Order: sequence, then C-alpha cells, then structure tokens
Amino acid sequence: MTPSTIGGINKLPEDEKRAIYARYIPKSLLERFRLPDADSQRIQSFLQFRFAPGSSDVEMSLFHEKNFPDPILYAHLTDTMNGQIHVLLYILNDPDSPRFNVDKLPDGTPTRFGTLHRNLAAEQGALEAGLAPGQVRHGVRMLGDAINAFEGFVESLGHDMYFVEPLYYHNAVIFERYGFTYQVGKRLMDKIQAGFQPGGDLSARLDGSSPFRQPDAANSIRRRSWAIHDGILGEPFTNVTMYKRVGKHAGISTPPGCEW
Repeated sequence: MTPSTIGGINKLPEDEKRAIYARYIPKSLLERFRLPDADSQRIQSFLQFRFAPGSSDVEMSLFHEKNFPDPILYAHLTDTMNGQIHVLLYILNDPDSPRFNVDKLPDGTPTRFGTLHRNLAAEQGALEAGLAPGQVRHGVRMLGDAINAFEGFVESLGHDMYFVEPLYYHNAVIFERYGFTYQVGKRLMDKIQAGFQPGGDLSARLDGSSPFRQPDAANSIRRRSWAIHDGILGEPFTNVTMYKRVGKHAGISTPPGCEW
C-alpha cells in the first residue's frame, strides 16, 4: 500500500519514491515540452529530488532539458501535524521567456524571492514585463491542469483535502479562483481589500514614491501584490494558509471585480 504521508513515502526505496512523486506532474506539461511520460524511466533524468529518509518534506524539480538553470516545475511539499499534505511552494516556469534575477543579488546572494533581500533593478524589470512578485520568468499558464494532477496525487494517498502556503498576495487570490479557502488569513485579505478602496489607508500610500506604488495599483491584483511586497502594509505578507477539498470549489473571492 502507498503511504499516506510525505514522511511515509520518504521511507521507501528511491525508485518507489520517485514514481509516487511523479504522479503530480501534469501530463499537459510533459506534452508541451515533449518529455517522456511520468511513469517512464526516461523521465527520471529530467527530475531532481530532495527527499531524505526520515524527513517529512520533499522538493522536486522537473527540467525540460538537462543543465537548464530553472525547472519548468518546482514543488516543495511537507506534512501537516495531522498528516495532511501541505504545499509550501509551487512554481511553473516558461523556459522560453526572459529571466529576471529577482531571486539573487548582483553578487549572487540569494534573496529568497525577495523575502530576505531585494534586487530592486530586477524587480522593476519584472514588474514592467508583466510578472508578479517572486517570478523569475513568466508562467506556463497550466495551473488548472497542475491542480487536477495534484488532486489525483492527493487522492492516491487517501486524502480528500490539502493545504497551501501563498507566499504573496496574488498567490492567495489565484488560489481563491481555483477553489481554495482560508484556514488562516481571511481577515487579512478582507482588510487589504478594504484598504485599496477609494479613501482606504492602502490607496493613500500609493503615492508614486517607488515604481511599485503607483496609484493605478489599487485596481490590479498583480500591482497590489507588488505594492504589498514593497512594504505598503507596514509588515510582511505572512500567516496566510489556505486549503482545498479535492474536486470542490469554495467560491471565495476577497477582491471581487478586481482585474489581474
């Protein structure tokens, strides 16, 4: 029987672990980049894992070609205290799009996607190119397929729900639109929505003092996220945890009518 937790899977032999974790790779992603099927041995040369026996988390990177600097899919999963699946980070990259080095300073120091340090020049370039905070490249626009594949993986482990940790404001809004709701953080999201309304405290701080705080950011999810990343809240965007029941849509929308 397949274990029900990341910690349990990590106790298995390496080939079994790899086969189980490959289940949540969306087939459409493999087809787009002409990669072998997820259950093929040939896919393994494009996959990198960190899943030490005894650990309760796994990092997976799927590359479209060997030696490319960025994966087309990166996922970091762990177990909750109750043995549920918790997604700490999930990234889909378009390798054919330009790269913006928001993840490192000019001297190579990691920024942790701007949460520890900020490469302001790279961030401004990313903003102007239509990217959101934390993105080094454009996405591949396959999140719906990725969620469907991931829910199949979750079900195969015997679960009917799973959790995600949105790193930025726009991530939380995107997850809302794909059916997630809040375990923690709904009050913060409602407060942000109110703050960006005319006369709100956050709208008043969109004073043009930086490229990330332009007045039109109030009406854009992506630009709101940049303003929040720039510190407009007066504190980091943290302590937001969301969850989704497999096959169900929660119908939550904290910024109704706000465009991307």
